[in-house]
Amino acid sequence: MAASEDEGSETKGRMWDLEKKLDQPMDEEAGKLKYVQRGENFSTILLLRLAFQSLGIVYGDLGTSPLYVFYNTFPHGIEHTEDVIGALSLIIYSLTLIPLLKYVFIVCRANDNGQGGTFALYSLLCRHAKVKIIPNQHRSDEELTTYSRNTFHEKSFAAKTQKWLEAHAFRKIALLVLVLVGTCMVIGDGILTPAISDVVVVVAVVILVGLFSMQHYGTDKVGWLFAPIVLVWFLMIGGIGIFNIYRYDTSVLKAFSPVYIYRYIKRGGKKGWTSLGGILLSVTGTEALFADLAHFPVSAVQLAFTVVVFPCLLLAYSGQAAYLMENKEHVVDAFYRSIPERIYWPMVIIATLAAIVASQATISATFSIIKQALSLGCFPRVKVVHTSKKFLGQIYIPDMNWILMVLCIAVTAGFRNQSQIGNAYGTAVVVVMLATTLLMTLIMLLVWHCHWILVLLFTFFSLVVECTYFSAVLFKIDEGGWVPLVIAAAFLLIMYAWHYGTVKRYEFEMHSKVSMAWILGLGPSLGLVRVPGIGLVYTELASGVPHIFSHFITNLPAIHSVVVFVCVKYLPVYTVPEEERFLVKRIGPKNFHMFRCVARYGYKDLHRKDDEFEKKLFDNLFTFVRLEAMMEDWSDSEDEYSLCGQGQQTQREFLLKENAFTSNLDLTISSVDSIVPVGSSPMTGQEGTEVDELEFMRSCMDAGVVHILGNTVVRARKESNILKKIAIDYIYAFLRKICRENSVIFNIPHESLLNVGQIFYV
Repeated sequence: MAASEDEGSETKGRMWDLEKKLDQPMDEEAGKLKYVQRGENFSTILLLRLAFQSLGIVYGDLGTSPLYVFYNTFPHGIEHTEDVIGALSLIIYSLTLIPLLKYVFIVCRANDNGQGGTFALYSLLCRHAKVKIIPNQHRSDEELTTYSRNTFHEKSFAAKTQKWLEAHAFRKIALLVLVLVGTCMVIGDGILTPAISDVVVVVAVVILVGLFSMQHYGTDKVGWLFAPIVLVWFLMIGGIGIFNIYRYDTSVLKAFSPVYIYRYIKRGGKKGWTSLGGILLSVTGTEALFADLAHFPVSAVQLAFTVVVFPCLLLAYSGQAAYLMENKEHVVDAFYRSIPERIYWPMVIIATLAAIVASQATISATFSIIKQALSLGCFPRVKVVHTSKKFLGQIYIPDMNWILMVLCIAVTAGFRNQSQIGNAYGTAVVVVMLATTLLMTLIMLLVWHCHWILVLLFTFFSLVVECTYFSAVLFKIDEGGWVPLVIAAAFLLIMYAWHYGTVKRYEFEMHSKVSMAWILGLGPSLGLVRVPGIGLVYTELASGVPHIFSHFITNLPAIHSVVVFVCVKYLPVYTVPEEERFLVKRIGPKNFHMFRCVARYGYKDLHRKDDEFEKKLFDNLFTFVRLEAMMEDWSDSEDEYSLCGQGQQTQREFLLKENAFTSNLDLTISSVDSIVPVGSSPMTGQEGTEVDELEFMRSCMDAGVVHILGNTVVRARKESNILKKIAIDYIYAFLRKICRENSVIFNIPHESLLNVGQIFYV
């Protein structure tokens, strides 16, 4: 019986889609929004505008690295003048290999329709391999216009990789943990950025409060405010770099030869090797660059980096190196010492402003990745505010904003040594880069279908560079490098505990769902009555009748005349178009008036407060009933063929299956005398004539709509180990209490809300 339901769900979804397209005009404005966000052919003016704004949001962190790189590279002073050229050579090639080649031109191409970050890569993998741990997807989900999925030959290397990845649950869990580690490190990066950017603690705290208080204005307004500051900053440090090269020592340009890297490492030994932790700070902010793609299109980010950011940074570092060639004792504050006297104070002011702006990149990145984590069941539901009507990826998360602010202030006040902050910062950055490299290897195989040699080359060179830096920061774990590990571990514990509890709750719902035979056995002899109105029963199941429904009618033996099981689920796609969002199908015989409605969302439109959710749900429900009634009166006339569109034969086959299924159910019902009144009474008049179902449903809607939500309490079994009890009984239970309820997300009025409690043990 359940199989029969599934056979018709896909076709009914198509039926509804077709009717929807015929009934409603195309939303031109929504089309423009998708077009802008996906970054497909912009006008030149719009592209320049977005590239300009991206400077203030994306590149503040990367752009302020010249403030502290040389000091963190040589915290004990410069012994040999040639070390300056070696360090500069390392900086030049680090900027070229990591931000420019790897991220801007390769990793950014792996965006999920404009969404970046480790979770966007994971979403791509979830669509191309069955690695998602919560198995709530249906084959109809893969037919979404936004669900792009490539196919490959069964004997290809990609197919073998896919099978290997799907073979064991442990590998799926390991992949998820890798994604969570990368995500948590980006959050840790966001917490450490303000601490390394500012010097005076009291001033830094005041600045941080002001910065986080501005976030609710949104990326668009903040970008317009910060972009001029960052643009002036880049132009100034680039200009000062040219001046210092000309004034002090043009020989630093020899650093473009990689030979000096070899000489630097050979001469420095272990000390030179550990100094790579300071060099690594020259590419901090690169990981935020990728995560911030949700706020700006790829082409705008690439344009800003190649035209402004990259050349200005090379000039700035070269200028500082030229100054240090003659003044190596000034390495502690090389940046400020190298500023010409005439523009010293204006530059100090700009540097202070740029240091404030630097934190914006990681703050915006944190908002984006948290939103993506929500869609994959890896973070408690929190309020997501969409701050722009034009660019749907620009968001603000109030709860995370204030949590970040408190943690940033704690770290800023707790660290007194900038070198220790640098060590912590470098650890966070390199771990994110390593996680991205491993995920990109799978993306190149499963999504891009690159030749294995290209994949091997990318992975090899990326790991050589990043593992080299990682080995350097390991020497400084006890000198501040432990901080991001602790921060990441805390967030990892929260994310994994939430995901574990979510999976267990879903498994319980799957195993305890009610059979159709039990539903068919409901009748007045059991004391069950049908009351006027419509009951919307919210469930996480996309198929079957949830256990919460049986729990409800067992304690209160009455159900509404019309029952709709509403499943809100989130797919690994960036968005689900409005015309494809709802899938509706009937449960049981027609005179039972039970339906299932699946509302599908992507992580771009995740948890956006939908004030018209109930209206949209009923519009889709009525459309389904109307179309189903039309199919019962199917004819070969031209008018009805144009209405139904394509797939006439498929729909006829479905109709035959559905009629046979309903007939079987009716036969079952008629064999049990006590069941007949419940199944027949709602749809028959006083003389037994059939009443139009749409009119009946509208009358039920006028009688009242009740939203029934399950308040499920999860507990660990008594025989469970201590770790499981802590994760479920304390961490997950606490997160459930602070989790944002569906009643808030879908604007459910309190007077029509009914919570049904139940408890289960895992």
